[in-house]
Amino acid sequence: MYNKKKKQIVGIVISVIILIVIVIMSNIKIDNLSYVQSFANFFVMPVQNGLTYLKNWISGNNQFFTDVSKLREENENLKQENSKLEQDLREFEIIKSENETLKEYVNLKDKYTEYTTIPAYVINKDISNYNSCIVINVGSNDGIKAGMAVISDKGLVGQIISVTSNTAKVQTIVDTSSSISCTLTASRDTIIARGTLEANNRLTATYIPTEASIIEGDTIETSGLGGVYPKGVIVGTVTKVVNTKNIVDRYAHIKTAVDFSKIETVLVITQ
Repeated sequence: MYNKKKKQIVGIVISVIILIVIVIMSNIKIDNLSYVQSFANFFVMPVQNGLTYLKNWISGNNQFFTDVSKLREENENLKQENSKLEQDLREFEIIKSENETLKEYVNLKDKYTEYTTIPAYVINKDISNYNSCIVINVGSNDGIKAGMAVISDKGLVGQIISVTSNTAKVQTIVDTSSSISCTLTASRDTIIARGTLEANNRLTATYIPTEASIIEGDTIETSGLGGVYPKGVIVGTVTKVVNTKNIVDRYAHIKTAVDFSKIETVLVITQ
């Protein structure tokens, strides 16, 4: 009973408050509404500004992801262009190398006009400390025979040791079993140059006459003795003279004129 009366009283109070608010609002002047608006703006505007900032931030993120997508696409295009440029550069280098080889090929014939020669390309190499041979693309069908000398635009290469119909094997002068009769161009003394195990582009000069003057920088060429190599073909340059207790045993190191790791074209001297 008591609770029921209490609820009725609370209802009457709320109704009275609502009526009072309605009466007040109906009598407020329009000018006074600005205070109400200001009061509302105080709470509403920060919320509205926050929502606007959130919207702009989301829009900015969308633009960011769009830019990232474009950058990825541009990066992929640049990679493809770079790959194409690298391929073009490789093709250019190949063409350049082929042109240099052809130029060397032509110059060889012009350089050794005093000999009857056959030009050839190197098609295989077996250059090591124990066995130094190359294979060229001419053979018995071209008139090539074992024992013929082989030269390049730089100097002496070696001699033919075996042939097939279309190829020939050349024992280079740096082979350990190779031995060449040479001349010191300055003093005209005769020495023997042999292949060595120590380096691919080096020979050892032995049997140096006791009265011979040999120093670093001296040029070595073929002597023409022995019947294998013609006279006057450059062999290499003296890089070091090693003196021993007995002058008869002194020797020298010779750097070959030909770089056998890079040789590509040669001439076979047929006569």
